[in-house]
Amino acid sequence: MSKRIKNFLADEFSQRLEGVNDALLVNVIGLDANQSVVLRRQLREKNIELMVVKNGLAKRATEGTPLAPALEGAEGSLAFVWGAEDFVSLVKEVNKLDEDKEYEAFTTRGGVMDGEQLSPERVKEISKWPNREEQLSILAGQILGPGSDLAGAIAGPGSTLASQIKQKSEEEDA
Repeated sequence: MSKRIKNFLADEFSQRLEGVNDALLVNVIGLDANQSVVLRRQLREKNIELMVVKNGLAKRATEGTPLAPALEGAEGSLAFVWGAEDFVSLVKEVNKLDEDKEYEAFTTRGGVMDGEQLSPERVKEISKWPNREEQLSILAGQILGPGSDLAGAIAGPGSTLASQIKQKSEEEDA
């Protein structure tokens, strides 16, 4: 392939990755065409993009970007995976596919998060973190929890007093 074509492809790839700061690297070598089509459809439904690219071309395209550390030490063909609602959701989905028996050839090779290179083990660790939606529900619970406790503490003695007054009135009626 001529240098001009390589530069054109690198520019095209870097344009597709423009604005992407976190991504994962996966191996899709060994998937047959049907599995690849089904896999890409599943990912597309979750707003996740997958692009297979040669290592040298990827290095040229990501040079000077936050994605460059992901390629340090990477060899052979690889696939970039990015997108989803947030990075943790992306990691969870990729980890789920990595463990799926239907896609045995699909394996996680690492990635980059906040400019830090991630090993496959670190990616599995991140998949256990709560995603954005789960974090928001935890936060809402932490914000509403003390107010709920306070309301219970305030209402508790009042309801006790009310039940005692009701009981006394019933005794007097009898």
